[in-house]
Amino acid sequence: MMGAIIGDLVGSVYEWNNRKSKDFPLFRKDNFFTDDSVMTVAVAEALMEGGTPQHYIQALKKWGRRYPEAGYGSSFYAWLFSEEHEHYHSWGNGSAMRVSPCAWAFDSLEEVEDAAKVSAAVTHSHPEGIKGAEATAVAIFLARKGHGKAEIKKQIEDRYGYDLHRTLEEIRPDYAFDESCQKTVPEAITAFLESTDFEDALRNAISLGGDSDTLAAITGSIAEAAYGIPEEIRRKALTLLPEPLREVILRWEKQVKLPQT
Repeated sequence: MMGAIIGDLVGSVYEWNNRKSKDFPLFRKDNFFTDDSVMTVAVAEALMEGGTPQHYIQALKKWGRRYPEAGYGSSFYAWLFSEEHEHYHSWGNGSAMRVSPCAWAFDSLEEVEDAAKVSAAVTHSHPEGIKGAEATAVAIFLARKGHGKAEIKKQIEDRYGYDLHRTLEEIRPDYAFDESCQKTVPEAITAFLESTDFEDALRNAISLGGDSDTLAAITGSIAEAAYGIPEEIRRKALTLLPEPLREVILRWEKQVKLPQT
């Protein structure tokens, strides 16, 4: 999950100031966490509590209300502060940006896919919202289990029908902000597929422009599983988070086996 959070932090300052280049400082004085980080922490806590739909609802509302200014979409924000627990049929990329803990909590692809579906469906019950979460979680899981990029690409294309044939150079010129899973998840996966290491994956994602923090969160979550996270990057990111979020992250990390750099 830390890969997603680092992607969010790095991308936060470029969401409304896109960089169509890989040449930018990884961290600046004004990096900040957004809803991507808060909701990723919520999913991790929900899994540690039992992983039922009710656990997800409770955790998403708890952490979202604790950090109400984190930049939620309007539909999610309305759900967050309502007393209703019904999903709102979203196809937005929020289901994919927060799903990474599901890929670490289980040891079979089927369990990971099922967990991703449950985590998404409490809000993002549209088929595209569920598919985006499942595809992201499965890509992380396959990377975590040592599958190569060619196999990850094939599995995602075969299972979910995403087009992963376009290169970053083909995507970048015309790519713009899009909050849908269908216009975020394939691009984020491609940014990972063309990467050489964890930092390069984040730079690939942010260089596309668009919804930079969410793109980088999704790409970073896969890159973490494939490469691990350099310790200096991880340490810097933790300093940018408030103690309550750090506490859940550290508690989570005690429960999963993380890749070594």
